[in-house]
Amino acid sequence: MPFQKGQSGNPAGRPRGSRNKAAIALQELLERDAESIARTVTHLAKHGNIAAIRMCMERLLPPRRCEPVTVDLPALDTAADAVAATSAIVAAVASGDLTASEAADLAKVVDLHVLALGSAAFEERLARLENGPAHEGGRVRGSDQFDTDGRRSGT
Repeated sequence: MPFQKGQSGNPAGRPRGSRNKAAIALQELLERDAESIARTVTHLAKHGNIAAIRMCMERLLPPRRCEPVTVDLPALDTAADAVAATSAIVAAVASGDLTASEAADLAKVVDLHVLALGSAAFEERLARLENGPAHEGGRVRGSDQFDTDGRRSGT
């Protein structure tokens, strides 16, 4: 019998989110003795235990995932300005101010901004076309009728 979409192969199995008894018991033990454990670890760290020091440091100063970078980029007012911006990014990599991965992330930001500029320009052009003068002399522009020979009729 094939599996049905959205239906478990074992409907009587463990419910989602449930935890096993050992994990629950260990969590309760840690919660009861958390202060004592923390004091012991800090005592060991103060006396040179490398593993305890590492544990304390990981809690006090977790590794940063992303560092902010400072790069002088020109204003990106038009899509053509992206060339100058990417040139500045390349120069920062060449001088050692940026890593290659930081430069790639910045280039993605520039690219996204250029796409946003293009979308905004398209919206402006579309709005001008839709809101422009639609009537000329009482007739709707572009509403001329053509006969089967391709000649204009109704003029």
